[in-house]
Amino acid sequence: MMDSLDKLLAELKAEYEEHKPQQHQLKANFIKPVNKLQAKSEFLIDNLLAEVKADFEEKDFAEKLQRQQELEQERIKQEQLQAKKLEELKKQAKDWLAKLDPLSLEGLWFEKFAEGYPSKLEAAIEYLQNSE
Repeated sequence: MMDSLDKLLAELKAEYEEHKPQQHQLKANFIKPVNKLQAKSEFLIDNLLAEVKADFEEKDFAEKLQRQQELEQERIKQEQLQAKKLEELKKQAKDWLAKLDPLSLEGLWFEKFAEGYPSKLEAAIEYLQNSE
């Protein structure tokens, strides 16, 4: 009886061993498509992330460019204001020089003051700017 039991166990073991490689083959065949799907999924995710990154970089560049343009416009506006102010000061200085009596105390003082400037107009502008 022991022999027949041993014989039966040996047959079952042999049968099991025959089917076992087929199960491994099935698992291997199943794992390959899953790995391919996972690789394709990772590739698609990487592409999507690259597109999102590129969009953010493009938006950042556009915002930076817009800020630069706004700063440049502000700089131009400030230069225009300064030029306008200077023109107003020139006009005031010309009017002041026209009214200035060169023989008065103020006129004599101004003659001395203007010696350090290229022109009396520039001296008058400086004087009027500092007296305001």
